[in-house]
Amino acid sequence: MHADTSTGTTEPAFPVRGAAGTDRPVLRVSALSKRFGATQALEDVDLDIAHGEIHALIGPNGSGKSTLIKILAGYHHAEPGAVAELDGEPFGLGHVTGSRHARLRFVHQELGLVNELNATDNLALSRGFARTALGNIRWPEMERRTTALVERFGLGIDVRRPLSSATPVQRAVVAIAAALQGWEGRRGVLVLDEPTAVLPPGEVARLFDIVREIRDAGASVLYVSHRMDEIFALADRVTVIRGGRRIATRAVAGLTPRSLAELMAGEETETEHRPRPPSGPATPVLEVRDLWAGSLRGVGFTLARGERLGVTGLVGSGHEVLPYAVCGAYGGPVRGQVRVPEHSRRWTDVKDARELGVPLVPADRAAEGVIGDFSVGENLTLPLLDRLRARGGRLQRRRESSLAADWIRRVGVRTAGPGARITTLSGGNQQKVVMARCLAQQPAVLVLCEPTAGVDIATRLQLYDLIERQAVGGMGVIVSSSDTEDLLALCTRVLVVRDGRIVREINGREITEPALVHAMEGTE
Repeated sequence: MHADTSTGTTEPAFPVRGAAGTDRPVLRVSALSKRFGATQALEDVDLDIAHGEIHALIGPNGSGKSTLIKILAGYHHAEPGAVAELDGEPFGLGHVTGSRHARLRFVHQELGLVNELNATDNLALSRGFARTALGNIRWPEMERRTTALVERFGLGIDVRRPLSSATPVQRAVVAIAAALQGWEGRRGVLVLDEPTAVLPPGEVARLFDIVREIRDAGASVLYVSHRMDEIFALADRVTVIRGGRRIATRAVAGLTPRSLAELMAGEETETEHRPRPPSGPATPVLEVRDLWAGSLRGVGFTLARGERLGVTGLVGSGHEVLPYAVCGAYGGPVRGQVRVPEHSRRWTDVKDARELGVPLVPADRAAEGVIGDFSVGENLTLPLLDRLRARGGRLQRRRESSLAADWIRRVGVRTAGPGARITTLSGGNQQKVVMARCLAQQPAVLVLCEPTAGVDIATRLQLYDLIERQAVGGMGVIVSSSDTEDLLALCTRVLVVRDGRIVREINGREITEPALVHAMEGTE
């Protein structure tokens, strides 16, 4: 890490126009292949990004998008024969150099932040600390610099507080700000990997404005997303990869949502999904009364058997806290009553909630959902170990493997088998493992926080079908999401939280995107 001994000169908000107008791509990659053991993750992929363009990268879950980005970032080496150039200058794929670092900047899906540190420290980790001539850190200048960067998003982030106390949305914003600082954008590319995964509609629009400003200043953006609406709203061109191969590169203006979906799936794809209302009597499976936690202020509701209840709101409204408070996973004080009508016992932690049939699928699967050193099977069966032990306490490995294999098949996880390391799976398949772990406990209630964050459209539809099947079978489902697409596709009722309180309940066909946005913003 280098020390920044600058005198506090104000940086321009975005890079100035550089080599725009040349026919030479700012980034060109050709014949890119990568194999992991018996798995061919990428095969002979070509990609070129023009000066001053937003270039989208899209493909089904497990198509190779993440592998491609990690090779560009230097996390993986490409197979021999691959060629890469930045503004006409060759560089080695899988090698990180100083000049390349200044020109290729990344915001990864996993964010790459240290949650125990605050925003100022996290930004300094990538750029260095501003110091005096004697080597002392200029903390006021560091905090002013960080505040100026994060204020572009208007989220009110306290740059002195550890990121462990921030919401997933706020952490994503800090990661984007870290990538923008000191960026040599005139001959570089900013790579954004699913940047809006947990952003509500209002913040998505602001991020789009920033990305367009970067593009209009002459810089280039590689925008990785599974959301077709984002690509049509933002991108100039799009490259589709499937099965590790480049399928097509097209001008977005010449595509329709249906034609793009067909390129992704290799067949006609129906993206419309609407939930079926629950049938039978409204039998309560969860009751929440006068719940106080963080910014939540006396929230209460009842969840019925077979119901899919959505919870949403703007950043900081409190809706992000609710699933954690309900499941005993919130890190701060919690007051109020959360109970399953069949049990008089109350719970105070995740283990108690899980034992009473209320498990949580957390928002950040990488940090909270999976254990990277464990296999797929070990991650899936972790809360079930007591059931899998023989009388003498010995774990029955064969039974564990059989159970894991059964759930892998039932939820459609794409993996070599239960023994494969969880980190070899794509984000969408990791999410399926986390959901399978919860479902294997046969819960009465399933609590989901940002369930489709960072997954492609095909996996999103698979998750929707999986969730709906559980509800049809009688399970109560809570979906806490900033993504209106999730709410429209999954929920039969939505609670809108504003300033810590439930301000609106929207039911059935009244659940529309305008109704949700107006309720969240208080503009009904």
